[in-house]
Amino acid sequence: MSVHDLEASSLADGVPSLVRAFRCDRPFDPPSRILLDGVKRVVLGRGDLGVTRRDHDLAVTVPDDRMSTVHARLIRGDHGFDLEDNDSKNGTLVNGRRCERTTLHDGDVIETGHTFFVYRIHVPENLPATPRVFAESTSPIDLPLATFLPSLAKQFERLARVAGSNVPVVVTGETGTGKEVIARALHRMSGRSGALIALNCGAIPATLIESELFGTRKGAFSGAISDRPGLVRAADGGTLLLDEIGELPAPAQIALLRVLQEQEVTPIGATQPVKVDVRLVAATHQALDRMVDAGSFRADLMARLGGLKIRLPPLRERREDLGLVIQSVLRRIGADEHLQLSRQAARAMFLYPFPHNIRELEKALGLAVMIVDPNGIIELEHLPEELCIREPSCADDPKRVEPEMSDEQRKAHLLALLAQHHGRVAAVARAMGKARMQIHRWIDRYDIDLESFRK
Repeated sequence: MSVHDLEASSLADGVPSLVRAFRCDRPFDPPSRILLDGVKRVVLGRGDLGVTRRDHDLAVTVPDDRMSTVHARLIRGDHGFDLEDNDSKNGTLVNGRRCERTTLHDGDVIETGHTFFVYRIHVPENLPATPRVFAESTSPIDLPLATFLPSLAKQFERLARVAGSNVPVVVTGETGTGKEVIARALHRMSGRSGALIALNCGAIPATLIESELFGTRKGAFSGAISDRPGLVRAADGGTLLLDEIGELPAPAQIALLRVLQEQEVTPIGATQPVKVDVRLVAATHQALDRMVDAGSFRADLMARLGGLKIRLPPLRERREDLGLVIQSVLRRIGADEHLQLSRQAARAMFLYPFPHNIRELEKALGLAVMIVDPNGIIELEHLPEELCIREPSCADDPKRVEPEMSDEQRKAHLLALLAQHHGRVAAVARAMGKARMQIHRWIDRYDIDLESFRK
């Protein structure tokens, strides 16, 4: 089956959508989703912010002075939507390339003036126009849980439902995807009176982790000159986040199992356990089930942790959420509300695969905000060097100019495209302007499991 046939099949099974994801001249404006069910033509243009529908036609207008009155059109064809520029003054870009006409694919980023849209080919029907928001926070320290992704919204909804219980929660995802954000949001929603206590299990020497977690009695060992309650008791009445729980040594796993089973902890050197009321959140980037099979993680502890499991997708799979995440990060780092991003800077952020996810985005924006004037514009030069790759060639040339990338950047870019195109090598080759044979060489070189993207 061809790529077009696959995408046509997906289109028949669901509803395509456009997410107005970001305005670089007004980065704090809320984004919105536009469902294209039953729509045959969409006109993108300048005007009052809104969406107007007449029969099978849709007009999407944005008060963007860099857009033409009728800037571009999306026209439904046999294999989804085709996008054509309406001879606009500033052009229409798709995935960073200026286009006269092209067929849209799932995850494509459309740039019209200062406004960025993300096209999705298959989303459930009757979704709200605004993102689903859970555990919205007024604190600049904590990011809200907000998403346009239906699958992630379902997970957040389940998280909200169990928030008031003692059900353990396991959060998985790549490094930097926001696992601690989930723990903080869950703690806020729980209403628990105690504190949120976090421990990175991989950052504490194995010889010290039990005393850090469970506490010590005075005289338990040389150097124990006073009683120490430990982090489990410090989290009494609250939430304990064990980040990178896969790094927990075997003896500590046994002691933690008792905490979960009996809701009590025995400090090192003590003879009597102490009752505790602790909600456990475990986070890891590792596959715990594989660790159980390998014998490096206890099966009984895994069973005790088996409450709610949340999988956070990498940022490259949340392109329609990028505007939401940028807004949250800018608020968290105290950026001025009049701050803007140049088109080039915003484009770089939408095209970059962010191998280190939200953490990397936060560092990039934090650097830019410190460099730029408070009421200024973040330019490409204010972003870290790895984001400033060369821009692709125009769409008249079917071959895209390959950015100067390190091996790590190329692998991250390849992984992002494989995820975006569900492992379809032909689509990835077309996006990178390379022969399929070259894509297969890179897949072999980086030892990438192609089938994992096709599930």
